[in-house]
Amino acid sequence: MQFDVIALFPEMVEASAREGVIARARESGLVTLRLHELRRYAEGPHRRVDDYPFGGGAGMVLKPEPIFAAVEDVKVRYPCEPSRTILLGPQGTVLSHREAVRLSRYRRLILICGRYEGVDERVRERLVDEELSIGDYVLSGGEPAAAVVVDAVARLVPGVVGNAESVLADSFALGTLGAPQYTRPAEFREMKVPEVLTSGHHAEIEEWRRRMALRNTGRRRPDLMEAGVPGVPGEGFGTGPGGAGGAGEE
Repeated sequence: MQFDVIALFPEMVEASAREGVIARARESGLVTLRLHELRRYAEGPHRRVDDYPFGGGAGMVLKPEPIFAAVEDVKVRYPCEPSRTILLGPQGTVLSHREAVRLSRYRRLILICGRYEGVDERVRERLVDEELSIGDYVLSGGEPAAAVVVDAVARLVPGVVGNAESVLADSFALGTLGAPQYTRPAEFREMKVPEVLTSGHHAEIEEWRRRMALRNTGRRRPDLMEAGVPGVPGEGFGTGPGGAGGAGEE
């Protein structure tokens, strides 16, 4: 899969992709990450990429010309289909695991990083396919958001994560948070690992993990359960004996 990131400070994205899973995926050729500095596409002696907003107001707005030029250049130099051009900004669909799965089906994503007070509206109207947000909070720019999108989507590419089963069992992948995890030692400061996990009964372990995932989700993210749990007919959360979520204690 290919990612083309257009940004004022592309080195911020590069820094996050130098280590870990994404770095190994780049080395193996499973993921290609190209970074494009927006200022290179600006005209004039000062390479200006922003200007004052028409009608007045605080802050600066990214100009349309360099953004259009950057996207068009990327498409000509690196043709790849199916491709999706995405503006990273606060007005977009909030990134979720479901959205990451959808985006992973494209061969290439072009990610445009916003800055300042935003981008000229004509970028939204004529250039991008969609806008994407990583949450309801303010960042200094879209570069951290681009790094998050690259990480969330790239790890879904087959082969990027060595153990494919671990991706399928990730939090949110099944609509719930994950179950509690334990490792050695079996007892630490008088705190013992649940006996079921050391029993060797795989069916009982899986059932315990399913119930614990439901309990965790009901307690910590009941909003995820409002529509029920995918693949669990009739499984819902309300005000049951387990409190918010009704999964009960173990």
